[in-house]
Amino acid sequence: MTTPGRRKPSRVTLVEVATLARVDPSVVSRVINSDERLVIKDETRARVVAAIKQLRYHPNAAAQSLRTAQSGTFGLLIPDFANPIYAEIIKGAEQTATEHDALLLTGTALEDRPERYVRMLASGRVEGLLLASDRIPPDAVEAMVATGRPVVSVNQRIPGVQRMILADDERASRIAVRHLIELGHQRIGHIRGPAGSDTARRRLNGYRRALRTAGLTPDAALVAGNGYTSEAGADAMRELLARPERPTAVLVANVAAAIGALTAARVAGVHVPGDMSVVTIHDIPLAANLVPALTTVRMPLAEMGREGILALFDEDADEVVKKVVRDATELIVRDSTAPPR
Repeated sequence: MTTPGRRKPSRVTLVEVATLARVDPSVVSRVINSDERLVIKDETRARVVAAIKQLRYHPNAAAQSLRTAQSGTFGLLIPDFANPIYAEIIKGAEQTATEHDALLLTGTALEDRPERYVRMLASGRVEGLLLASDRIPPDAVEAMVATGRPVVSVNQRIPGVQRMILADDERASRIAVRHLIELGHQRIGHIRGPAGSDTARRRLNGYRRALRTAGLTPDAALVAGNGYTSEAGADAMRELLARPERPTAVLVANVAAAIGALTAARVAGVHVPGDMSVVTIHDIPLAANLVPALTTVRMPLAEMGREGILALFDEDADEVVKKVVRDATELIVRDSTAPPR
């Protein structure tokens, strides 16, 4: 019984130990549990041990057993939620995680966040990460891989990540350009993605290769753009329309940019497909409901999310894996492409 007027001593918490040691609480937990996968400096470990002794911290046995169990949680980082194609990757990844009784946390790879995900990996709050963005700083990627937990890139080749699940972007561009050539187009432009993007480079290569295969010479003046947003697509379309000789058909690197390109063409009085055909890579439900309905090359987005989660279950985080998912890559012909006048 507590004596009146005297406060019952409170239990020292793990957060108080972490504050004194100037580390994240997860680091204290993993030091206590002798987690061999924890990568910290010797001086940091010594500081944690000293704080535990100074505060006479005794971990709760029930909580300790919970912390040492696997979290059953995986993470997925995407560039942003505005790009509709990532919804399909998330859908495939989440469905597969659920089938394996796991939880998927999805976040954006903003500049102020990579370190947070490094801590989550290191602490075991997430057991592995899918990276669907190439915007993550190289030092953050290196730190993620250094945790020893599985890190898999999806839809991107990211330097430093040895395990990747890719779509055949070059093939998708070749399918699109071949469709335009079969319609009779020869002056074919390309609205490309970001200059530093791995997928954009592969789609550009596929565009050029398809032209050469058909006996056409790629013209640098017919390539414009530098982004996967509707604004970037609109800007690129205006640039192409300002050329002395406009293209009669355009391959747009992704569906978001294609939406902007269609808007810019309409504002300029250019009829699609009467004056110019437009085809894009990626197919989403919105594409069929635009005016005109967009011709697309459907990519295996959900399948990549599924394969990415399966790769995270592989315990050998150092194994080099490169899988190209080619299933479901197909041309979906709609109203935005037609023979040239």
